[in-house]
Amino acid sequence: MIPRYSRKQMTDIWSPQSKFRIWFEIEAHACDALAELGVIPKEAAKTIWDKAGDVEFDVARIDEIEAVTKHDVIAFLTHLAEIVGDDARFVHQGMTSSDVLDTCFNVQLVKATDLLLEGMDALLEALKKRAYEHKDTITIGRSHGIHAEPTTFGVKLAQAYAEFERCKNRLIAAREEIATCAISGAVGTFANIDPRVEEHVAKAMGLAAEPVSTQVIPRDRHAMYFATLGVIASSIERLATEIRHLQRTEVLEAEEYFSPGQKGSSAMPHKRNPVLTENLTGLARIVRMATVPAMENVALWHERDISHSSVERMIGPDSTVTLDFALARLTGVIEKLLVYPDNMMANMKKFRGLVHSQRVLLALTQAGLSREDSYRLVQRNAMKVWEQGKDFLEELLADKEVTASLSEDQIREKFDLSYHTKHVDTIFSRVFG
Repeated sequence: MIPRYSRKQMTDIWSPQSKFRIWFEIEAHACDALAELGVIPKEAAKTIWDKAGDVEFDVARIDEIEAVTKHDVIAFLTHLAEIVGDDARFVHQGMTSSDVLDTCFNVQLVKATDLLLEGMDALLEALKKRAYEHKDTITIGRSHGIHAEPTTFGVKLAQAYAEFERCKNRLIAAREEIATCAISGAVGTFANIDPRVEEHVAKAMGLAAEPVSTQVIPRDRHAMYFATLGVIASSIERLATEIRHLQRTEVLEAEEYFSPGQKGSSAMPHKRNPVLTENLTGLARIVRMATVPAMENVALWHERDISHSSVERMIGPDSTVTLDFALARLTGVIEKLLVYPDNMMANMKKFRGLVHSQRVLLALTQAGLSREDSYRLVQRNAMKVWEQGKDFLEELLADKEVTASLSEDQIREKFDLSYHTKHVDTIFSRVFG
């Protein structure tokens, strides 16, 4: 986790102190259940909460113990015993390390997901506001990077809203997928701990009991979770890339906000670069980087191994922290995005009416010409615009084969921009309801 690309609320979830606090809560809730079942004294369970419920664990001391034991959970339990005293012998009854580690990891992922969902809501709100602001701002749509037909900038943003709404729904599903708890002991058979303990801990931690945990929670859950984060990152990159293209000097239809005092280049004082969206493109790669290792973690040996552990210690914090930062940054970009409608119109007119070629093609077919002949007539006039800088409308009006089928008024009518935006309201109603 690099501070430059981190937000404190998210990084706190992954701090050692937060992790040890969750470990303690898992152990203490398990003791409560064990006490209710008569396995350990109720007074002992109470003492554990009383003595350690509000303490700040000594991370350095735990590290010191682990340097000897070479086992992080044992190091924590030893430190907890130093705090609790004799009743600490009742902690971890019938449990195994994975019960603590896996349940904690999922608690952290759930907490992280809740923050990501907040970030998603903020982004959706920004996209909706700007989409309505530019609902009728006509711009050129492009395919292959080449002028295609007119659309509106609002429709572009509505598309992004719909995409991120799907991302939000996927993230909600991923949260449910990952929100499971395992307190099932060695190889997951509950031989030394009652399944009711797991049910109690799961409820207390806001999780569901894992149906079958073979000492570890199955990693297909985590694979799906990190794949979902990867898809969200790809959607962030898609919108960031669109803005980067629109900010190119020869396009300049939209631009990242350039604040007073900001500098674009150490060498060229005139530069205003799309640094935020370029940064988002890079951050998306980091989030996606976790998807393949998460999928490779699914195939563990027999009931368990720890080949997944080192991976998850890295991709859990890195992916969620990075995605949280990226969502916040993209939201800021959208909120402050500079939009240039005049440049949009100027760019659309750059090739003097070519964007209306399909309408002319369809009109000729409806007038009785074959599609092949219609395409030939329209294309030969369009090529004069490309190659000689001619005006498309003027060339069509001067083409006797075209005017033999269409009147001047019929041809001119095909150059009405409003034709292309007549269903914008329908699109918006589908996206925003």
